[in-house]
Amino acid sequence: MEYTNIIFQVNNNIAVITFNRPKALNALNQALLLEVTTALDEIQKNQEIRVLILTGAGDKAFVAGADITELAKTLDSIQAKYFAEIGHRVMNRIQELPIPVIAAVNGFALGGGSEIALACDFIYASENAKFGLPEITLGLIPGFGGTQRLPRQIGKNMAKELIFTGKMINASTAYEIGMVNKVLPPETLMEEVMKTANTIASKGRVSLRAAKQAVNSGMDVDLATGCKLEIDAFSICMAGEDAKEGTSAFLEKRQPVFKGRLNK
Repeated sequence: MEYTNIIFQVNNNIAVITFNRPKALNALNQALLLEVTTALDEIQKNQEIRVLILTGAGDKAFVAGADITELAKTLDSIQAKYFAEIGHRVMNRIQELPIPVIAAVNGFALGGGSEIALACDFIYASENAKFGLPEITLGLIPGFGGTQRLPRQIGKNMAKELIFTGKMINASTAYEIGMVNKVLPPETLMEEVMKTANTIASKGRVSLRAAKQAVNSGMDVDLATGCKLEIDAFSICMAGEDAKEGTSAFLEKRQPVFKGRLNK
């Protein structure tokens, strides 16, 4: 499929979705969100893809938020609910994708931009990145999961301060509060993201999926229930050929070659 608002690329086992509305600082509109949904469908069907990277076109913005023109001129209350539901579906798809997803934040990540980054498994940011949920300054609140994912990521009180004030924070502050894993010079951001993505992609698809599901599912339950989820995920891994390959390779002192399939 040809895309207008995103660039979708697959190299070896790594997919990259680039938000591509640079004149609008890659702001989110309904068309872009629907294209992302289609790209995620393609990724889920491709058993060779083991990591997804999300980034923005240009050097100014990852995603500068929702398209304010669309919000102000075309959305009434019912249409706004539909727009928010589309956004939530995309964020949930990113979070629940059975492969790791890395956000490479290369500039402004405001509103929906921060919400997309938070839906990823972790964030690498350039030194010029800016994060924030400024919806309160427009008489609104975050609508794509920001009130839910940000407190889970950085704690309730810090999240409330950012949401209530609408202020922006720089990459170093985002790192200090645990929102960002690593801060890098702009010119090396994608290189470092690709290094990490390649390291992850060398692992087994089944174990990557199991690890992601165990962590995500375990966050919202008590410890005992989370440990039971881990036991189930561990046993599923052991049923697959990747576990046999990994343990055999260790004993034979060679690098494993994971196929990413469960036993027939």
